[in-house]
Parts: sequence; C-alpha cells; structure tokens
Amino acid sequence: MIMITVAFLLGMILCLLLGVPYISFLKKKMIGQYVKDVAPEAHQKKEGTPTTGGVFIIIAAIIASVIALLLAQRFSEEVFIILITFIFYAFAGFQDDYLKLKGKHNDGLSAKGKLLRQIAIALLPTAFVMMTNPEGTYFSIGNFAIDFKWFYPLFSVFVITGASNAYNLTDGLDGLASSTGMFAFAACSLILLLSGHPGAGIIAASVAGALFGFLKYNRPKAEVFMGDTGSLAIGGLLGTLAVVGKFEFLLIFIGGIFVIEALSVILQVTSYKTTGKRIFKMSPIHHHFELSGWSEKKIVITFALLSAIFGAFALTLFYLTLKGVI
Repeated sequence: MIMITVAFLLGMILCLLLGVPYISFLKKKMIGQYVKDVAPEAHQKKEGTPTTGGVFIIIAAIIASVIALLLAQRFSEEVFIILITFIFYAFAGFQDDYLKLKGKHNDGLSAKGKLLRQIAIALLPTAFVMMTNPEGTYFSIGNFAIDFKWFYPLFSVFVITGASNAYNLTDGLDGLASSTGMFAFAACSLILLLSGHPGAGIIAASVAGALFGFLKYNRPKAEVFMGDTGSLAIGGLLGTLAVVGKFEFLLIFIGGIFVIEALSVILQVTSYKTTGKRIFKMSPIHHHFELSGWSEKKIVITFALLSAIFGAFALTLFYLTLKGVI
C-alpha cells in the first residue's frame, strides 16, 4: 500500500512539473485543437487550445511506474507487457492527433484505421494472459465462471478496444476524462493490489496520480487537452488492466461513466438510423446535458462524483467476492 501511495504522488508531481514546459512549447509552436462544426456552439471558443497533453500524462505515469516498481522490486513480465501496451496505444493516439494538426481539421485516422491499430495492440496483452495464466481464458462473476476457450481473444480484444474508445468518447469537456479517469484508476489500483497483481496496481496508481496532476491544466477553462494521445492510451490501459487482473466484469462498474457515454452514442445512432429520431439532444451524453443548460463545471463535477461512486461499488463487489459472499 505504501508503494501505491508513492506511485500516485510521483505520477501527480511529475505531471505537474512536465506540464509547464510542455504547454509552453505547444503555445510557442501554435499547436492547438480544431473543433468540429457539429460540436455545441460553446465549444467553438475552445479552438486553438493546446492539445496532445496526453504526452506528458503518459511520460509522467511511465516514469512514476518504473521508479515505484524498481523501489518495490515488482518489475516483471506482466508489468512490462502492460507498459508496452500503454506506449503502443499512446503512439496510435499521437498519430491520430498529428494527422489532425497537420491537416488543420478534426479528422485524423479513419475509423477503420484507428480500430485496426487498437485491435492489433490489444492482441499483445491478450496473448500474454492466455499463455501465462492458467485461468486466462475464463470469465468469472463471483463464484460463477465460464471458459471461453479459443473465443477468449475476441472477448479480451473487445474489452480493451471498447475501453479505449469509451474513454475517448468521454474526453469531450474540460476536466471530464481526467477527473472520472482518476477515480477509475484508483479503484483499479486497489483491486489489482488485493488480487495479487501489485505491480499492475502500482501502474494504475501512477496513472491516477498523473490524471490528478493533469487536472490543474485541464479543469475548466482548460489550458491544454489530452487529445487522442492521452484518451486512446489511458482507455486502452484501463481495459488491459482489467484483462490482466481478470476483473473484466467489474470494469463495467469501474468505468461506469465511460460505459454510459459509449452506450449513449450507440443508442443515438441506432435510434436515428432505425426511426429517424434522436433520443438525446446530442451524444455522447455529456453534450446532452450541456445543451440542456448544465454548465460545463456542473457536468464535470457530477460525472466525477458518479465515477467515485461507481469505483466504490466495484470495490465493494470485489471485497464480497474475495470473502466468498457472492
């Protein structure tokens, strides 16, 4: 538990320190966000805000993780695979951001190109779990377990890419992805620690700390956006931790906000294509509340509190499972 705290503090401090020179560099090079025409009118004023802030979140989290892992003597193949997966997702996200900046619009990688990269990267932790964990192909809920056998790769890749995309969809308001993600990774860290994956728990704590530090620069009115560099990588890491730690079911609650955001998009698209009617004023759902008159700050605080509640609920379920109650 001490090293979990150390990792969190290191991630936070490093992110705070790296943010100053990185944001200064972005402003000097005029590297800013391009806003889509379909975005709410209030978002047009955000155009030009520095983006790719995910770069210093990820650097801070990785450095904090490595330091804490070495101090705790917890460096293993498992944490190496997790960190490599995190880095690969960061590169995929950065490529998307780079294409947007280069083309001076909000369209980066094609949806197909982005998804193929996410799937390819997700295969790495999937293969590792199947080869090293005797229960690697099992999906369990409490005392109930089902062996997916050779169908497990499809499930695992779905979990990881789904988490990556859901978190990416949540990154639409100042401070929203970082505040909700902070609580999700804090819950992950404790679950991983208690389930015998202390190294992975240290990585999760480092990311939680880095996201907490990033809030200083990303809270309304944001000085910098994390961009796909951050959101694709952080979401992909969340899914990877669930697969490696074998708590895929609990991820539904840990990432409850991200699940709701993704479902709102699916429901909106499905409803419009089948009936021609929209369920929400705009999706993801945070835009619906925005167009309903909620302030950006109110939405972010509400969603962050809900994320904390979801995380606490997931921890309670995990504890009851650990005790054999369910």
